[in-house]
Formats: sequence, C-alpha cells, structure tokens
Amino acid sequence: MAAANPARLPMKTTARSSVTTGLTVSAVVLAAASLTAPAAAQLAPVAPASRAAVTDVGDAPTRLPPAYPMPYLDPSPAAIKTVMDRVLGYIEREAPVGMVDTAGATVAVDRLARGHAFKPGFRLTSYEWGVTYAGALLAGQVTGDRRYTRYAADRVNFVADVAARYRATRADPQATPVRNMLAPDRLDDSGAMSAALIKVQRAGLGNRNVRPQIDVYLDWIAHRQFRMADGTLARQRPLPVTLWLDDLYMSVPGLAQMGALTGERRYLDDAVRQILQFSQRMFVADNGLYMHSWAEGMDPHPAFHWGRANGWAVVAMVELLDVLPADHPGRSAVLAQLKAHIAGLAKVQSGTGLWHQLLDRPDSYLETSASAMYAYAMARAINRGWIDRRAYAPVALLAWQGVSTKVSPAGEVEDVCVGTGVGFDPAFYYYRPRHVRAAHGYGPVLLAGAEVIAMLRNGGPIPGGNGQGIVFR
Repeated sequence: MAAANPARLPMKTTARSSVTTGLTVSAVVLAAASLTAPAAAQLAPVAPASRAAVTDVGDAPTRLPPAYPMPYLDPSPAAIKTVMDRVLGYIEREAPVGMVDTAGATVAVDRLARGHAFKPGFRLTSYEWGVTYAGALLAGQVTGDRRYTRYAADRVNFVADVAARYRATRADPQATPVRNMLAPDRLDDSGAMSAALIKVQRAGLGNRNVRPQIDVYLDWIAHRQFRMADGTLARQRPLPVTLWLDDLYMSVPGLAQMGALTGERRYLDDAVRQILQFSQRMFVADNGLYMHSWAEGMDPHPAFHWGRANGWAVVAMVELLDVLPADHPGRSAVLAQLKAHIAGLAKVQSGTGLWHQLLDRPDSYLETSASAMYAYAMARAINRGWIDRRAYAPVALLAWQGVSTKVSPAGEVEDVCVGTGVGFDPAFYYYRPRHVRAAHGYGPVLLAGAEVIAMLRNGGPIPGGNGQGIVFR
C-alpha cells in the first residue's frame, strides 16, 4: 500500500548499505556468507559458547544464564505499558491536532479555506492512523489511562470537524487536505478509518460530525468499490481483477463495526463473505499462510507470503469474530480459518519472537509491524477462548518481547516496512526499505501491548526460573 507519510517530515532510516570494492578474497567470502545467512543471525548474532567457570561437574552448566536478545522471563504489565507510553509520547508529538494556513499560522476550523493544511506530522486521516486510533482506544480501555482514549477521540473528532467544514462550504475535495474523507475512491481511504470512527462512536466519544462521516466511508466499501462477480472486493491494478490481501483489513473491520453499530446483518454477511472468498483464492493450506496477491487467470500462481499482509488478514478475522453473533451461519468457518492461519504463523516465528518480511524465507529481514499484528491477534484470540492458551500464549508473549526491542527510547517503532504494493518476485519484498516514519507500526504496537497486558492479567507464565521456558497453564 502506498506510504502515508509526507515527504517533508524529518527522516531517520534503519537501512544499512555497504560496498564490496577493494575487499580481499577472504573478505569477499565472508561477505557472501553473510548474505546467505538467516536474517535472524544477521540481526541478532548467536552468543558465543559460555566459558564461565563452574564448580560442579554435574548439572551446574545447565544453570548458566542464556544470552537472550530480548526480554524473556518475568514479563509484567507495567513493563509493557512503559514501552507503550513511549510510543504514545512520540505520536502525541508527531501527529498534532491543528490546521495551518499557507504561511504556517494556526487556523481555526471555522475559518478553513483553500490551501490550508494539517499541522506537519503523520497524516491524521490515513489508514495507518485509523489503526493507530483503534490501538489507542484499546490501550485506554485496558490500562485505564485516559491519555490514550483522549488521543484517539480528540483526533477522530477533529478530522470529522474538518471534513464537515469543507463539506459545508462545498469545497472541491481535491483542493482540501481531506479528499479521502469527502470523496473516498479506494478501500485505503475508507476501511481502517471507518472502523476507528465507529469504535469511537460506539464508545460514546464521537461528536455530531462523526456519524455522517461513517456513512460516507461505508457507502464506498459497501456500494462503490469494484467487486468480482461473486461480490469479492478487488482492484484493477496492477493487473485487471487483482486481490490484495491488505484489503481484508481495509474492508472487514469497517463492515463488522457497521453491523454492530446499526444492527443490520447485511454488513456482517458481507464481511464474512470477504474472509471466506479471499481465503478460498489466497490461503495456502499446505503452510497455513496467505499469499499477498492473487490475479485472475494467472496459472500457476506465485505465492509470496508477505508479513504485513498476513497481519492485515489475521487482525481482520479477529475484529470480525469480536462482533459476529454466535448464531451467524458463517461464524464457524471464519473461526476455523483463523485457527488454521494462527497455526501457520506460529510455525514460522523466529527465535527473536519476530517474523520475517517474507514469512517462509528466513534470509529476509525481521519486520516489526507484522510481528505486532500477530501478537495482538493471538493474544486476542486467547483472551476470547478461541485458541488454546497453553499452545499460543508463549508465542504471543515472545512476539511482544521481540516487538518491545524495536521501540526506541524516543518511542519510534523501528524496522517497519514502508508502504508496499504487490509483486510477483522475491526481490521486490526483500529490498523494501524500513523506516521509523513508516506509519504502519504504531497502531499495531499499541494493540499488541494492550492485548498482551489483558492476557497476562488472566495469569502469567508458570514460575520456573532459568531451566524452564515460557509455560502457561
């Protein structure tokens, strides 16, 4: 998906570059070896064998402390919230509320005109920030910290006010900073933001302009987005009739939340249809993973299991099951699909707790946003009783512990793949840049932290010390 961050923002990159000119033969051999080594080994080298002195020739060596590259034992909700608080502080600074004129002076909403813009920062109306609002809302609910709740509610209400003001003046949508709210023309415009706005509305936090904006978004998803003959949402790029797995999140949570808000079953029916019909075409049962894209008529069809796309899919299923009535005829099929996907994801988790950019290719880099999505979805499914806590709580907790190492002291989320289209070759995915200004990581980290806190409140790992791994009852 297209990157949502303005080019004018200050940049901090996590990318690394190297040259091989002038290397000795030995250095070239070593460099070549490093290129073929698994990414986990490149990013978190295995600790050398311990030479610590021991005084017992029996089992004393088994008590030597492992050199974990991430926090491992003794997790605590307080430690998780400390990481989340750093993220909140960062997004408060970097996504401010307010409008400015062409000279950079602050402008009141009731004085908006052509050429006015949001204050510089992350885009408050992007799909990535729709996920961030959802994450902040959940964090507020779980932790009781109103700063998170206010973060989401204040910005959702603000952008709804801005859109309402431009709509009332009959402004050309293309000449406003809220074109995607006034005249959405793709699922990226509508899906994540609609879900966030409905969550704010259902929580009783929305102002009078939120509900009309919800209707604009849902009109696009339900009635105007291109679909295949069987009703499956599709795009006409890069090839005619192409499914992007990302679109499960760009549609299903909005449809599901609209069904919950209005009580109209047609929205839930459509959401179920999307999960099952995307899965029929894109889920690879042999490994339990989704391909990123599917193009009608392509045969044989390559399958590139991009991490974040699989994250969009698993989160979409969790969001749907959260509101889908127990008696809905499609519920059992969606739940079975969720279980199959989570099982596939668990099999390819790295030893750091993170997952790779291409899930089944351990020489691709470790990517943070997808890993946070999996931590959230698994913890949510555990907390709802949909999957076995004993089997998957260690996976979810280790995922969070890995993610926590990617949050800088300033609250930046590192090693996040930038916005990504679809490709049919591995190089496209291997070399997508990573950047702290890739906005896709902030919402998932808040979602994951909040849900893992909720999971730990139901009981943490069994105390076992150094000789025992993460074990849940």
